[in-house]
Amino acid sequence: MSGPGVRRTTWAALRARRRALGRLAGWSAVEALPALLGGMLVARAVDRGFLAGQFATGLAWLGGLAAAMLVGAAATGQVYRSLGAVVEPFRDELAARVVHGALREATRAGGRADSAAVARLTHQAEVVRDTFGGLVLVVRGFLFTAGAALLGLLALAPPLAGAVAAPLVVGLAVFAASLPAMVAHQRAQVTAGEQLGRSAASALAGHRDVVACGARERVVSDVGRRVTAQADAERTLARMAALRSLSLGVGGWLPVVVLLLAAPWLVRQGLSAGAVLGALVYVTTGLQPALHAVVQGVGGGGLRYAVTLGRILRTSPPPGPDNHPSPAAAASPVAVAPADPPPASTDVAPPAAAPVGGADGWAVELRGLSFRYGPHARPVLADLTLTVAAGEHLAVVGPSGAGKSTLAALVAGLVPADSGSVHLAGVPVAGTPPGALARLRVLVPQEAYVRTGSLGDNLRYLRPDADDATVLAAVRTLGAATLVTRLGGLDAELDPATLSAGERQLVAAVRAYLAPASLVILDEATCHLDPTLEATVENAFARRGGTLVVIAHRISSAARARRVLVFDGDRPLAGTHDDLLARSPTYRELVGHWEDVTPPTRVPLGRG
Repeated sequence: MSGPGVRRTTWAALRARRRALGRLAGWSAVEALPALLGGMLVARAVDRGFLAGQFATGLAWLGGLAAAMLVGAAATGQVYRSLGAVVEPFRDELAARVVHGALREATRAGGRADSAAVARLTHQAEVVRDTFGGLVLVVRGFLFTAGAALLGLLALAPPLAGAVAAPLVVGLAVFAASLPAMVAHQRAQVTAGEQLGRSAASALAGHRDVVACGARERVVSDVGRRVTAQADAERTLARMAALRSLSLGVGGWLPVVVLLLAAPWLVRQGLSAGAVLGALVYVTTGLQPALHAVVQGVGGGGLRYAVTLGRILRTSPPPGPDNHPSPAAAASPVAVAPADPPPASTDVAPPAAAPVGGADGWAVELRGLSFRYGPHARPVLADLTLTVAAGEHLAVVGPSGAGKSTLAALVAGLVPADSGSVHLAGVPVAGTPPGALARLRVLVPQEAYVRTGSLGDNLRYLRPDADDATVLAAVRTLGAATLVTRLGGLDAELDPATLSAGERQLVAAVRAYLAPASLVILDEATCHLDPTLEATVENAFARRGGTLVVIAHRISSAARARRVLVFDGDRPLAGTHDDLLARSPTYRELVGHWEDVTPPTRVPLGRG
């Protein structure tokens, strides 16, 4: 086994089901009856029947073997019934342990929900269940089948029992000696797979930030290293199969060679031909299959069992009085703290956040814009023409999948258009370097990116020269003061995995607020915040100066905007909230389905 925890847990599970194991052992003994009698009955059929010219007698002995096989087959069904009484309760105990551990982590002070618990509860617990049942089957099968074959061989030809048992023991010793290395390589393979999964998931979740920062080559290289490590671990694990083949060769096939080579000498010493054939039956139908099953079972499923169970034990403490969450911990909030009312005097305007437009005063200008995902896909946007004035507040609404986030990505320059053009403040997005685009616009996606490091470094990411007073004023303006205080101030070190989705969105919102770019695009960037805090954030951006485009998550976001773009069928419509209620059936339907339909107080804007 892989460690003391795995061994203790396994033995505890077996000891707790001694009665079920006793039934399993009893039926296994009956199932092994053909292995015990097979060689002896074949020897009698040959010596006393066929070689003696008594054909009927030989058939009668073989009939006895057939009867023993029928009895063994009937016992096999009972073996599997008894196995369920051992395996299923163990699986239930593991499931309870995983659920308890996940709830304890999620409800303790400073804890967080563990999404990996779902994998442990479903995939990993089922792997342990299946491999535990397989291990019990193959180990008890080896003990009873190999033991019965050796006993039969000892009764048939005592000298042969020792000659056959010696290479069997050597083969088992080779296999046992290689098990620690096999476990280590299996664990390395599992770890490499998990690291690859985390690396790929991080790259996919932050792909828009990766593109915007020009870090594609570095991220691809990092994921490529994980892929190579996973492939190397798989190849090493495959090479370990050679040790299993060596064990099978020594313990399973060497006895056959010994028996065949020794057969002439044994016959000259008085051993009958039937006894030699019976010994061969014991080796080929009893010992060899039993050894093959235990080596393949322990070397394959056993390694997965040890590694997977060890992982569950490390991440899920056993239920007990010392592991139950305290009432205070269970009651501690895990959501984003309520917004602090932002004092009007704390608004912070970044140096370049004043409205900036092109020669015609447009902050965003789309001309004949078309885009589709693939040459044969249906167009997401078709010949879209839209202008957004400098200083304007535009909300974009529509059904899920209508193309709102695609529009945000096209405006931000993260994906190229199939046709048409995008200009930001008169600058064409196509062909503009990422650094120059970053000075024109900032995009906050739904899945906000927070990196490991200090909170202050995260907030200053787009404006490194901002002093503490400027950063803290922005924090208060966006209602993030409670969060900053809870985290320990601007110098606190962040672990992104410990932040909720809403907390990450709040950090990203402050970062974007401080950015020097005039155009801010919020792509459902407040969907994990409560409505009050969402209103605080959007109102702060509306007062910030510059141009604001909001991909709306709630109808209140549309009602706060000066102008709304609704994806209404194939042709998006633009207008005010009241205008679209009269003109657009899609907009009326969205308003009817969203809960907070009462328009909030509008924030005065500079120019329309």
